[in-house]
Amino acid sequence: MKDLLRIAYDAIDEKLGSDMVVIDFRKQSPFVDYFIIASARNYRMARSIIENVEDKALEAGYPVKHSYIDDSKWLLIDLGEVVCHVFYDGEREYYNLEGLWKDLPTVKM
Repeated sequence: MKDLLRIAYDAIDEKLGSDMVVIDFRKQSPFVDYFIIASARNYRMARSIIENVEDKALEAGYPVKHSYIDDSKWLLIDLGEVVCHVFYDGEREYYNLEGLWKDLPTVKM
């Protein structure tokens, strides 16, 4: 499982996702182990990040449950145990997922 987390994290980093935070949900949820939250400068960059995560996960043999790439400012890819959220243009601050889950531990990568 840690392999999938590393693959997703590195795929976001490779496409210059910024301010990445990894939240550990293993003791909180039976459905997801980690959230990766990242920022992008614009829609094209956010889409490129999500597509890269999908490509890298599939190349490594991990299934992609859902990928939400539309014209919103919050894009998401669900890899099962790892869910990646990519925000741009102020949406990250608006939804404040880090604040919502501030009591959960974070993972240093």
